[in-house]
Amino acid sequence: MKKTRRWIIILCLVIFTAVMTGCQGSFSVNIPDSQFIENFSYNEYPLERAGISLHLDRAAKDGTEPKKNILLIHGVTYSSHEFDINYKDYSLVRFLTGEGYAVWRLDIAGFGQSEEVDNGFLPDSDYAAEDIHAAIDKICEVSKQDQIDILGWSWGTVTAGRCVAKYPEHVGKLILYAPILSGIGEYEVTEPFHHNTWEHAADDFQRTEEGTFDDSITDPVVIEMLCSGSWHYDGELSPNGGRRDICVDRSNKLIALENISVPTLIICGDKDPYLNYDLVNTAVELLPEGSSLEVIKGASHVAFIEKPYYKDFRSRLIGFLDGEEPDAPEAEKM
Repeated sequence: MKKTRRWIIILCLVIFTAVMTGCQGSFSVNIPDSQFIENFSYNEYPLERAGISLHLDRAAKDGTEPKKNILLIHGVTYSSHEFDINYKDYSLVRFLTGEGYAVWRLDIAGFGQSEEVDNGFLPDSDYAAEDIHAAIDKICEVSKQDQIDILGWSWGTVTAGRCVAKYPEHVGKLILYAPILSGIGEYEVTEPFHHNTWEHAADDFQRTEEGTFDDSITDPVVIEMLCSGSWHYDGELSPNGGRRDICVDRSNKLIALENISVPTLIICGDKDPYLNYDLVNTAVELLPEGSSLEVIKGASHVAFIEKPYYKDFRSRLIGFLDGEEPDAPEAEKM
């Protein structure tokens, strides 16, 4: 249902945005034409698990067969489109292709362009971890590479972390970005599907003391494009299995870090309301040799698309993936 109603929803979004612009004049933006990287394209690869078709795509420069592969795993509400904000140079996907990677994106069952599920509680964290495992096997088959790297964001750190703890054999390095290491607070999730809203999609962006979006931190066009993409790809409903997993008391740990056997980067901002920084600051003690912690001062849950921080984020990410020291300042603990 959500996919067949997307264009109606987009029309409603346009109307809603016009109303919001009237209420918050500073948010009015003009979205420029898309800026595609030359000789860059996506290809989709059929993948099915447990009778459900999953969306798996690969971005790479045309005419190349990269030896480096990285799989990006989305969060609990919106799907993998968020990694490709096609405005200026904000796209993480396009940045990584420029660094010589084949960049893979997976939509967990029921999310984005993957097949819908009847029960929104079905794709919980453990279920999603198995979807990721299926994607890893497919990527290794297609790329003819024995190992790939994985980046999980937000709830994607829970699902990717559990997957790698259970199936480490084809994973080179793991990045836990904005890691949800413990519950974010006890809240009873009773409905199997989350009812998506424009306000919820924009909720992660930093605001001023007056409650408006902080344009010095996030370009208004980026906010608009992410929210519009959320309505286009995710529609009005998203499965709630993952949300039910993480909406528990902060004393409940969600990732068994001690069971992860591959070098792992934990990277986050120091203004992320979802994180348990006591666990973040001690996480490396539980991880194998070659792991590290990077905390970006001033950044939030969406550091990878924040004006002052996205290049710093990339520098630290590539430094870890390539085994080099990043140019960014040394991470600080809270």
